[in-house]
Amino acid sequence: MLIVFCGILNFVEQTFRQLCADHGIAMTHQRQVLYEVMQGMEGHPSPEEVYARVKKKVPAISLATVYKNIHLFVESGVFRKMSVHHGSVRVEMNSKEHHHMVCSRCKSITDIGEKELGLSPARRKLADGFLVERYAVDVIGLCAKCQQT
Repeated sequence: MLIVFCGILNFVEQTFRQLCADHGIAMTHQRQVLYEVMQGMEGHPSPEEVYARVKKKVPAISLATVYKNIHLFVESGVFRKMSVHHGSVRVEMNSKEHHHMVCSRCKSITDIGEKELGLSPARRKLADGFLVERYAVDVIGLCAKCQQT
């Protein structure tokens, strides 16, 4: 069993090493732990939420280091940054085309597809030759949990 587990760890490290090489960033142990923790988180975590989890695995890490590396991951294209107008910065890890439902009370963010919103496929060119990179629709309202309170 230990041999299989070591093989899995080696595969994860090789995969992360390749990801770093593909995006032009240096591989470090802290970055690998940060990436793995973020991949295991659901939704759109804030840097503070990521820090709380990473700190359990790397006690010496600082919040500033988490912020710096999240920004590095975003700038290099590993993750996307969501709009900052929902409170704190949130990280987008879902690479599929989607939009968001944002609770105006608890600030939870949930992914929603274009079909669920009743949207037709988006045009890539708009007026005056504007080239669309991606659409981001935020549906603001109250989540089911907040409606019950």
